[in-house]
Amino acid sequence: MSTLLSVSIALLTGLIMTRIFKPLKLPSVTAYLIAGVLIGCYGIGALGIEGLGFNSMDDLHQLTAISDIALGFIAFSIGNEFRLDDLKQTGKQAAVIGVFQALAATLLVDLALVGLHFLMPDKISVAQAITLGAIATATAPAATLMVVRQYKAKGPLTNLLLPIVALDDAVGLIVFAVSFGIAKTLVSGTVDLISIIVNPLLEIVCSLALGSIMGWLLTQLEKLFNSNTNRLNMTIAFVFLTVSLSMLKFEIGPVHIGFSSLLVCMMLGTVFCNICPLSHDLMGATDKWTSPLFALFFVISGAELELNVFADIAIVGIGIVYIIFRCLGKYFGALFSAKATNCAPQICKYLGITLFPQAGVALGMCATAMQLGADGNLIRNITLFAVLVYEIVGPMMTKMALTAAGDIHPMPEHVKNRRETKLKEANEMRANRK
Repeated sequence: MSTLLSVSIALLTGLIMTRIFKPLKLPSVTAYLIAGVLIGCYGIGALGIEGLGFNSMDDLHQLTAISDIALGFIAFSIGNEFRLDDLKQTGKQAAVIGVFQALAATLLVDLALVGLHFLMPDKISVAQAITLGAIATATAPAATLMVVRQYKAKGPLTNLLLPIVALDDAVGLIVFAVSFGIAKTLVSGTVDLISIIVNPLLEIVCSLALGSIMGWLLTQLEKLFNSNTNRLNMTIAFVFLTVSLSMLKFEIGPVHIGFSSLLVCMMLGTVFCNICPLSHDLMGATDKWTSPLFALFFVISGAELELNVFADIAIVGIGIVYIIFRCLGKYFGALFSAKATNCAPQICKYLGITLFPQAGVALGMCATAMQLGADGNLIRNITLFAVLVYEIVGPMMTKMALTAAGDIHPMPEHVKNRRETKLKEANEMRANRK
């Protein structure tokens, strides 16, 4: 009962915060995250009242299934942006920019943190520096997608942005596996080529294969139903099933076979949207169904942010260096690669800013980095500090960039006037009744 009460309070708090923050014109994502901080174990949850907020991280860990499912639907939605007709126009640009901006972020963070190591060798090691450089590749697809949906962003920048965010996962997996393998070698003194090369490539190939199979099966099963309601139920069930299958892991000797749930669900959405003629209508219905799920996901994400990282000055200092140089890498990596692929000026200027948000994928990487033992703790805390900053500031910057690029249009005056008139009439009717 207490878990159900906490979930309901989380969702209600998030919705109320969107109303409170509306005069500030902040994205709903930011309001949800701040709501999570307020009811988390550093806010109302600290009071220890059962069911009123989240009293501990253990309470939040019980809701990991909600986060996994929400990320599955987010990846599924982004996969639907990979329609072949659109990719013929933007596919080459998305691929070049997606790879280049990720590698630029890694390179700049590596250089900055390795330089910091030589200045303060007792604070950060080379192994920690290159691992954080790999984590810098990741961009949060969830926050980006929510901003695009809330403001109905549409245009050249948005069309290019979502495929690039999707590619980040694949690029990040490879870069992180190689960098983390080198980091483990530096710590242990032993070279493991299987974990550096074989395992990450297998993870990507197996994820794409599983997603393709599930996408084909979903399309075939949709044909059995004539009702759009039943087709919608089938689509939702398949995303649930795909997320659960992506959690499977196998060991064959030294070879580890696993899946990236984001890649699997993206591929599910990609195959589905390209071979199912009804995919557009079903995706519209799915988006409405998932709205409260996404809101709850961001509130829980806000509650998971650990504010105690601010207590360590060294963490804050290294975290600031990480944030600055990652942003420089993302911005200039996107700028130069966009110019090289002949993108429009507004894309060149604003694309990099929309790639700042960072969350789920980065946290997954830092969880793996805990295998480094004591060195992993610093990586985790710096990543948590950066995610805290990125998640609150990132969505606002994404909104500003999309607005400046012309992909978010202000509400037309006649629509505003019509809404104000209806609201005024409703208020007058209530006053007359009294």
